[in-house]
Formats: sequence, structure tokens, C-alpha cells
Amino acid sequence: MRPVPDSAGRPYTALVLAGGGARRLGGADKPAVTVGGRTLLDRVLAACGDATATVVVGPRRPTCRPVLWAREEPPGGGPLAALQAGLDALAAAPDAPRAGARTGSGAGRTGPGHGAAGGRPGGGMPGTEGPVLVVSADLPFLSPSAVRTLVSVPDGTEAAVGYDGRDQPLLAAYRVDPLRRELALLRTEYGSLTGLPLRMVLQGLMLHRVTAPSVTAAALDCDTWGDIATARARIREHESVLDEWISAVKTELGIELDVDTSALLALARDAAHGVARPAAPLTTFLVGYAAARAGGSPQDVEQAAEAAARLARRWADESGGDTPGADSSGNTPGPPATDGPGSPSEQTDGR
Repeated sequence: MRPVPDSAGRPYTALVLAGGGARRLGGADKPAVTVGGRTLLDRVLAACGDATATVVVGPRRPTCRPVLWAREEPPGGGPLAALQAGLDALAAAPDAPRAGARTGSGAGRTGPGHGAAGGRPGGGMPGTEGPVLVVSADLPFLSPSAVRTLVSVPDGTEAAVGYDGRDQPLLAAYRVDPLRRELALLRTEYGSLTGLPLRMVLQGLMLHRVTAPSVTAAALDCDTWGDIATARARIREHESVLDEWISAVKTELGIELDVDTSALLALARDAAHGVARPAAPLTTFLVGYAAARAGGSPQDVEQAAEAAARLARRWADESGGDTPGADSSGNTPGPPATDGPGSPSEQTDGR
């Protein structure tokens, strides 16, 4: 099983910006474009699936799990206006969806647009319990590992920002109070957040720049069809295609189970080589079925896979030279001939 990072379980909320005109994509609905069989938005939502609440700012779309929806005022007012709308939606949402709930239809409710910061019963918005992850909806390689790294905002800093040669404000985690402070200062100075560049919010924050490989890999966004083609090709590379496919299947089937894929691949190899090639997919299917009947835990999968692997090895041993009486090449002698010169039958007939 995969080790659990020290920062796993740290509470955070997520804010996904999914608006914009996608001019370089010819006006296509960019968050709905698929990479690896999943929409860009769903890939991002899967990476931050353990957020205590998630707001998507943009037009409502089907999503792989429940989210809150918000729109910036005015619509198309730019990323800072969208950021403000998302924070306000989080503040006014005491019944925000919790991690683990799922839907196939994008269920959720429309969050407020740009209103006063409300609050949860007992005081405070959800972000006061932890940082808010702020990401765009066009990051196909955002991973849970990158999210965990970002939301571990170090003490003494106000934001952890992805850095790949330049700061990435839409690949970052912010302490909520400082972020709201900077937005308020910008609104006071310029009269409105509409049309202001997103990088302006970083100017007054104490930043921790993150260069971890998982974060820099996630910085590849998809602004053009060339970017989309690059992303689609990258997930099919040999070292990543199986993880990508398994993640896509689990999302499609609503499976949260984390299994040892190397063990299942070893089982499939043993079944294919020791029995017959079609035995590989059938065996792994039966292992999954048996594990589900046993309870469906990772341990159930592991036990079923080990049992099937032992059977496959025994099966292979029987045809691989270990049969009693086999010669050194693994061949078992057949019965003696009965019709040639010197055969036992002929000798008997001649007595």
C-alpha cells in the first residue's frame, strides 16, 4: 500500500476558477474538454477530493462530485472578482458538501455571487479551519500529492505558491484572512476588482514558493489546443498510462479503493503465462468480485490476489517440468510402442 504523507488529513477548502472565455481555444468550454477520458474540471476536482468544501466559480456543469457554484460579479469580471465570489460562497455555506460524497450529475447548489461574508454557525468561514486551495480548472496534472504539498502552508507565511520560474497564483494555497485582506485593499485602491490581473493579490502576501516536482508538474495548464494535445500524449506515456487509466476507471465507477496495482499486474502476468493469455483479464475480474463479496477493503483485494497468484503458480508448475516422471526437458514418456520390432508384444508373440 502507498505510504500516507505526514500532511494527509490536514483540513482545507478548495476554490476552482472555471470561467473565462477560452479565446485561444476558439471559445470552447475549456473545463469540459477531456484529457484521458475525463474533463479537465473533473480531473482537478478528483485531485482535491478530500477538501472539506469545494466551490467552483463559473457556469454550472456536470461534475464527478458535489460542489458549490458561484459566479463573479459582473460575469466575466476576471480572476480577482471570481476569487472574491468563491470566498464569499465558502463563507455563506454552512452545509457545504463533505469529502467522500459523490454524484454523477453535478449535484450541488448555486452559491452566492458577490455578497457580504456570511459565516457558519459558531462563527467563522470554513477557511479559518485551514487554508484555501485556489486552482484553475485547466490543470490536467494536478495530483493529490501536489495538493497536500501546497496546503501545508508553513508557519510564518501567508501563501504557498507553485513556482516553475514564475509564481503561479492559480496553483496555490492561501491563508484565508490575509487573502481577504489583500482583496479588500485592492478593491479600495482601484474601486473594483473587475479586470485586475490575478498576480496583484500576491504583492502584499508573505509567500512560500513551492518547487516540489509534483507541484511543478501540475503547473502545465491547457490554454491552447496544442496544450491539450500535449497533455493527452503525456498521459499515454509508458510510465504513467496505467496510473492514469486506473484513476479514470475508479472515478467512472465511483470506486475509492486504493489497491496495490503491482500485485494485480503480477497476477495477470502469471495467469497469462502459466495458463492462457485470456486468463489474465478473467482472473483479475474474479479477484475483484471475490474481494467485493468479502467486504471490498484493500486487504480483501490483497488476499484474493494472493490466493489467485498461488493457484496460477501451481498451475504453471504442473506444466513446467515438475510432473513426476518427466524428463529433463519437462516431457513425460509415453507408453511403449506395440507394433515395432522388439516391442514387448512382438516378443510375447514369438515365444
